[in-house]
Amino acid sequence: MTDAPLLVTVDAGVARVTLNRPEVRNAFDEVLIAALTTTFVRFHADPPRAVVLAGNGAGFCAGADVAWMKRAGGWTEAENRADAMLLSTMLDTIDRCPCPVIAVAHGNVLGGGVGLVAAADMVVASNDARFCLSEVRLGLTPATISPFVLRAIGARAARRWFFTAEMFGADDALAMGLVHVVSNAPEMQVAAWLKALRGVAPGAVAAAKMLIADVAGTPVTDTLRGLTADRIAARRASAEGKEGLAAFLAKRQPDWTKS
Repeated sequence: MTDAPLLVTVDAGVARVTLNRPEVRNAFDEVLIAALTTTFVRFHADPPRAVVLAGNGAGFCAGADVAWMKRAGGWTEAENRADAMLLSTMLDTIDRCPCPVIAVAHGNVLGGGVGLVAAADMVVASNDARFCLSEVRLGLTPATISPFVLRAIGARAARRWFFTAEMFGADDALAMGLVHVVSNAPEMQVAAWLKALRGVAPGAVAAAKMLIADVAGTPVTDTLRGLTADRIAARRASAEGKEGLAAFLAKRQPDWTKS
């Protein structure tokens, strides 16, 4: 196995991105954060049909690397802010990736690893997955990951898990919306999602992802209603929209199912 902190392969339009620091349970440091950011920036420019994000070894991601945290302990507040923004940028780049990002969570998913899961679009957790927002044990807060985690689990659940730093299992993660499916065969769920994504229009999925980001939590106003009308009008006039309607009327498969 390569010593690279991140493994990236693309096959049949599906990218597989694998955290590859099993000796530290795939904990983040500045090198892994930079590699993830660079990889997903590339996907923004040239999106695959989907990205499958997983981790090698005993756990998905153990949060911050101890050696990295030790270095941060000697930094100034300004240096720590700049470092935190690198993690935030990485999560934002994953969150805004124009293709679906599927996370496969197993073993320990701690701290920033929970943020990584929350930034993904679809998440399957193995039965052995264990989650923890452990920052307050260290006198810290999960501030950088909080926009993504709060969106996934809501403020009420966060009040418990942010405050107590308790470990919780896959079923609790499912109940609060952090993961979508719990499975003893997560790759079967990944395969089912990838099969479903083969039948949908990639541009429409990217547009739907942007629609969710722009509309979720926004009051229904004339401006919002106008925005949604603009969005559907643009999709109807797009090449994908025209091809989808033509395929439906002709009772044939649309072109995107062939790629």
